[in-house]
Amino acid sequence: MTGSAINLMARPDAIRADRAYDLLRQEILSCRILPGSHFTEPELIERFSVGKASLRIALQRLVQGGLIVSIPRQGYRVVPVTVKDVEEIFELRLLIEPHAARLAAGRVNRAQLERLEQICRGQMPGDVGNQIDFFLEANKSFHMAIAVASGNERLQRTLSGLLDEMTRLVALGFGIQRVRPNIDKDHTMLIQHLAEGDAVAAEAVTRRHIETFRDMTMDKVLASLKDAAAALPLSPPASVSKG
Repeated sequence: MTGSAINLMARPDAIRADRAYDLLRQEILSCRILPGSHFTEPELIERFSVGKASLRIALQRLVQGGLIVSIPRQGYRVVPVTVKDVEEIFELRLLIEPHAARLAAGRVNRAQLERLEQICRGQMPGDVGNQIDFFLEANKSFHMAIAVASGNERLQRTLSGLLDEMTRLVALGFGIQRVRPNIDKDHTMLIQHLAEGDAVAAEAVTRRHIETFRDMTMDKVLASLKDAAAALPLSPPASVSKG
């Protein structure tokens, strides 16, 4: 059998493993599987209708990505969220994003940013948890568009990872407290300064925006961590083809 034939045969298994990984990762990032939760392979197989082989590949990737830890003979544990996580993630954002805004001044696509800003403010049907998921996706796209305009590819990759990590913080804090993040008019002001090429003002607004959002997030995360009985409602189990 040729190498290409083997690859074609293996591809469906790889696709199923990717789907399992994407599903579980989203469940963890959105805190539908709460930080600190313990689970076993049989529990996940039953809940998500995912095959054992695909699941094990997905779990190994999640371990490598630092979202879960393997506990011998007991299963897995979702890595908890701590105050230190909030501090470190926003500290790095403050180092990276104001500089990205400075670099991006005069180079952005204003229409694209305005469209993403409108999406960030849009209301989606459903519960607060779904609205926060929608906000986070749009908000990441907004900030990444500025990072792309900066022209620094390593900065883009670093920021993308930070925003993914921030997803859990926001889902835990705002989701459990049942409130939607309020970004006020920071995005609108930032778009104006970026479009006008005012690097100093764009940098200043970005810094203030991150500091304000950090404080809001910290308050909500602390409230959620103190609420020992807090629990997000589980979404209906999503389905992944067995394999």
